[in-house]
Amino acid sequence: RGPQLFKTDPAGYFAGYRATAAGAKHQEAFNYLEKKLKGDELLSTDDTVELAIGTLSSVLAANFKSQDLEVAIVTKDNPKFRVLTVEEIDAELTRIAEKD
Repeated sequence: RGPQLFKTDPAGYFAGYRATAAGAKHQEAFNYLEKKLKGDELLSTDDTVELAIGTLSSVLAANFKSQDLEVAIVTKDNPKFRVLTVEEIDAELTRIAEKD
Protein backbone atom coordinates (compact mmCIF):
# COMPACT_ATOMS: atom_id res chain seq x y z
CA ARG A 1 0.00 0.00 0.00
CA GLY A 2 2.96 2.34 0.28
CA PRO A 3 3.46 5.21 2.71
CA GLN A 4 0.52 6.08 4.94
CA LEU A 5 -0.35 8.88 7.37
CA PHE A 6 -1.97 8.20 10.72
CA LYS A 7 -2.95 10.59 13.51
CA THR A 8 -3.39 9.37 17.07
CA ASP A 9 -5.00 11.02 20.07
CA PRO A 10 -3.93 10.62 23.72
CA ALA A 11 -6.52 7.89 24.29
CA GLY A 12 -4.88 5.76 21.58
CA TYR A 13 -7.56 6.23 18.91
CA PHE A 14 -5.99 6.45 15.47
CA ALA A 15 -7.23 7.24 11.99
CA GLY A 16 -5.64 7.29 8.55
CA TYR A 17 -5.60 10.47 6.50
CA ARG A 18 -4.43 11.72 3.12
CA ALA A 19 -3.48 14.96 4.89
CA THR A 20 -3.99 16.31 8.39
CA ALA A 21 -3.06 19.17 10.67
CA ALA A 22 -2.21 19.66 14.33
CA GLY A 23 -1.93 22.62 16.67
CA ALA A 24 -3.56 26.03 16.67
CA LYS A 25 -6.15 26.45 13.91
CA HIS A 26 -5.89 22.76 13.03
CA GLN A 27 -9.58 22.55 12.14
CA GLU A 28 -9.31 25.43 9.66
CA ALA A 29 -6.22 23.81 8.13
CA PHE A 30 -7.94 20.42 7.97
CA ASN A 31 -10.96 21.99 6.21
CA TYR A 32 -8.65 23.75 3.72
CA LEU A 33 -6.84 20.49 2.97
CA GLU A 34 -10.13 18.64 2.60
CA LYS A 35 -11.28 21.15 -0.05
CA LYS A 36 -7.99 21.02 -1.94
CA LEU A 37 -7.63 17.23 -1.92
CA LYS A 38 -10.74 16.11 -3.75
CA GLY A 39 -10.60 12.74 -5.44
CA ASP A 40 -7.78 10.23 -5.36
CA GLU A 41 -5.19 12.08 -7.42
CA LEU A 42 -1.61 11.67 -6.29
CA LEU A 43 0.49 14.75 -5.71
CA SER A 44 4.14 15.09 -6.62
CA THR A 45 6.59 16.01 -3.86
CA ASP A 46 6.70 19.62 -5.13
CA ASP A 47 2.90 19.82 -5.22
CA THR A 48 2.71 18.42 -1.69
CA VAL A 49 5.18 21.01 -0.38
CA GLU A 50 3.24 23.71 -2.23
CA LEU A 51 -0.01 22.53 -0.64
CA ALA A 52 1.56 22.52 2.84
CA ILE A 53 2.91 26.06 2.48
CA GLY A 54 -0.33 27.24 0.85
CA THR A 55 -2.36 25.79 3.73
CA LEU A 56 -0.25 27.60 6.31
CA SER A 57 -0.38 30.83 4.36
CA SER A 58 -4.15 30.67 3.92
CA VAL A 59 -5.05 29.62 7.46
CA LEU A 60 -2.64 32.01 9.16
CA ALA A 61 -3.28 34.83 6.64
CA ALA A 62 0.45 35.38 6.25
CA ASN A 63 2.94 35.74 3.44
CA PHE A 64 6.06 33.80 4.29
CA LYS A 65 9.72 34.32 3.45
CA SER A 66 11.94 31.29 3.12
CA GLN A 67 13.61 32.09 6.46
CA ASP A 68 10.18 31.93 8.19
CA LEU A 69 9.57 28.27 7.36
CA GLU A 70 11.05 24.89 8.10
CA VAL A 71 9.93 22.14 5.75
CA ALA A 72 10.95 18.49 5.93
CA ILE A 73 10.00 15.66 3.62
CA VAL A 74 10.04 11.87 3.60
CA THR A 75 9.26 10.08 0.35
CA LYS A 76 8.89 6.49 -0.71
CA ASP A 77 11.96 6.83 -2.94
CA ASN A 78 13.98 8.55 -0.20
CA PRO A 79 12.65 7.38 3.20
CA LYS A 80 15.21 9.42 5.13
CA PHE A 81 13.85 12.53 6.94
CA ARG A 82 15.25 15.51 5.04
CA VAL A 83 14.92 19.20 5.89
CA LEU A 84 14.69 21.45 2.84
CA THR A 85 17.31 24.17 2.49
CA VAL A 86 16.39 27.86 2.51
CA GLU A 87 17.09 27.87 -1.25
CA GLU A 88 14.70 24.96 -1.87
CA ILE A 89 11.98 26.65 0.20
CA ASP A 90 12.60 29.90 -1.68
CA ALA A 91 12.16 28.04 -4.98
CA GLU A 92 8.84 26.64 -3.74
CA LEU A 93 7.67 30.11 -2.63
CA THR A 94 8.63 31.50 -6.05
CA ARG A 95 6.68 28.70 -7.75
CA ILE A 96 3.64 29.50 -5.60
CA ALA A 97 3.91 33.22 -6.35
CA GLU A 98 4.14 32.55 -10.09
CA LYS A 99 0.92 30.52 -10.00
CA ASP A 100 -0.99 33.40 -8.35
